[in-house]
Amino acid sequence: MPPDEGRGMKFEKIAFVATEMPEAQTALKNLRARYGDVAPEKADIIVALGGDGLMLQTLHKHMERRIPIYGMNRGSVGFLMNEYKDDSLIERLDAAELATLHPLRMKATLATGEKKEALAINEVALFRETYQAAKLRISIDGKTRMEELVCDGVLVATPAGSTAYNLSAQGPIVPIDAALLALTPISAFRPRRWRGALLSHRAHVRIEILEQGKRPVSAVADHTEFRNVRDVEVEEDASIDLLMLFDADHSLDERILTEQFLY
Repeated sequence: MPPDEGRGMKFEKIAFVATEMPEAQTALKNLRARYGDVAPEKADIIVALGGDGLMLQTLHKHMERRIPIYGMNRGSVGFLMNEYKDDSLIERLDAAELATLHPLRMKATLATGEKKEALAINEVALFRETYQAAKLRISIDGKTRMEELVCDGVLVATPAGSTAYNLSAQGPIVPIDAALLALTPISAFRPRRWRGALLSHRAHVRIEILEQGKRPVSAVADHTEFRNVRDVEVEEDASIDLLMLFDADHSLDERILTEQFLY
């Protein structure tokens, strides 16, 4: 059944997935015994037991199915997960709020000329591969905005990913319903005071690697990496809906807002 855009969704067939951590495996056993279990391919909702890494893996694996995913934290950080509880799962699922996200599509050209593509839910990041800083040229919607950025790297983050690596790189936290992407440098050397930019979610970002033979750069879309790239293009793929469910009293909007007041 396709979910409604809000509360009141009803789910009959639940698939449970979990990491190999003991806490997650114990939860998996308990929940299967209590609520039953079907294969993910036959389910109308997936409950993921682990941390944010498992949530990203599950979203990637089922990206084309438009199936809601509800995470419960049996990992470490768990920013994308709900609190773990054995009881009242059906009621929690029925009352959960839906967040619809769109991934980034990365198109990379390797030094050999070969073309590669990958999708990212959190961010697309470029990193220097050697001791030498990377030199990058950045264009937005066909217009060059920065002729040369000397840095360890740069990333383009979604609102969901803005609280992940983007935040560690001193990038801005973006509200989940904001139609924005964060463009954030990683250890920028020149221009030293540039802290990045907020872009429209419709923006087309192109990053060219300057002196590519001397200063090789890798490109990473979440967990997919391509080494020695020549240029990278990034834009939102609005044709793909990622459906995540959150408890009504602890929505993703609320978590992102709370994160901005931590000190």
